[in-house]
Amino acid sequence: MSNCWWEIIVVCDPILEESVFWRLDSFGCSGTSTQAEDTSYVVKAYIPDIKIKPLDLSALTLWLKEDAISVEATAPEVSWQLISEEDWASGWKQYWQPQKIGDRFLIYPAWLDIPQNPERLLLRLDPGAAFGTGTHPTTQLCLESLEMRFYEEAETLAIADIGCGSGILSIGAMLLGAKEVAAVDTDSLAIKTCRSNCQLNDIEQKRLIVREGSISELTKLETTYDGILCNILADIIVQLFPHFNTITHDKSWAILSGILLEQANQIADLVESNGWTVAALWKRQEWCCFNIRRSEY
Repeated sequence: MSNCWWEIIVVCDPILEESVFWRLDSFGCSGTSTQAEDTSYVVKAYIPDIKIKPLDLSALTLWLKEDAISVEATAPEVSWQLISEEDWASGWKQYWQPQKIGDRFLIYPAWLDIPQNPERLLLRLDPGAAFGTGTHPTTQLCLESLEMRFYEEAETLAIADIGCGSGILSIGAMLLGAKEVAAVDTDSLAIKTCRSNCQLNDIEQKRLIVREGSISELTKLETTYDGILCNILADIIVQLFPHFNTITHDKSWAILSGILLEQANQIADLVESNGWTVAALWKRQEWCCFNIRRSEY
């Protein structure tokens, strides 16, 4: 008999999308998708029915409403239903199509036939339950920033991807010609997905190292990184950023996103107080992406 899953549906103000995603992730959900409908976002997430009780879902609804109140946003509408494992595994795929990002990338669902002679870098992806399909503005901003950074001597660059999710940024860096990438995430499911996507794109394991953990795991690799990719929540960036200097050199750069426009000043102050410089700030919808460096060059 197939297992059943709770499908949790959250209709929210666009400004709440990222906080809703991370609240669902903390709740233990596997797989999250977002669709824009009129002036709202519809976020869907899934969790095995054996892991929770209906009372837990009621508590989740309360937490989501409290999150909205904290930023003076309209409380989201939350509902849930039981679905079969087959519906969870395949139902959402019909809505995800190939997508061009920046000047060079084509994000391509793994279950589609590979196109012949693609004009762009083909980044094949099956995100599974991990964040990062290329549809979210923060992922797009990071990939476009990567293109700008890899304009010369890409083959010498060692990159760290903190909070790698599906591995989309790590693989993007490899396709652009990075010498090596170390990808870390605290979510074991994300690590599994990242490794699977590396295989889809024929990335050598010795060139793209995937580990469960965070900065402490990167320090064990004893590599000094030329660039850091970090597309996670601003609150987590605040916690991690003071440790960036331990894994970089005085000419290193970083791309930071997952940051709401209203949080930009806080992150800018954090960057400068730790001896880094904001080189550029890109914006899309209510999100922003910092391109920063450790010193002038």
